[in-house]
Amino acid sequence: MNDWKLICALADVPVLGARVVESSLKGRIALFRNSVDQVFAVHDKCPHKGGPLSQGIVHGSTVTCPLHSWKIQLEDGQVVAPDVGCVTSFPVKIDDGQVYMQL
Repeated sequence: MNDWKLICALADVPVLGARVVESSLKGRIALFRNSVDQVFAVHDKCPHKGGPLSQGIVHGSTVTCPLHSWKIQLEDGQVVAPDVGCVTSFPVKIDDGQVYMQL
């Protein structure tokens, strides 16, 4: 699993926002960018009720689901306590202003 796939330019992911990528193998994946230009990738589906995480609010390395305010850690996809659950996260790297992801 060492193959990195070029996804987009860093500038194509809004600061404190998300961009959705469709994968034929993995489904909808949300790329998030925080205020210090870190980029994260997780499945675009909250483990609680399936809300679109890509429409949530990014703060630090966490996103808050727009449906019921569950908080998801973007580094590993884990839900913040007291809630329990997780979403799949994907390795992401930035090289020369381009965002790459391992599927």
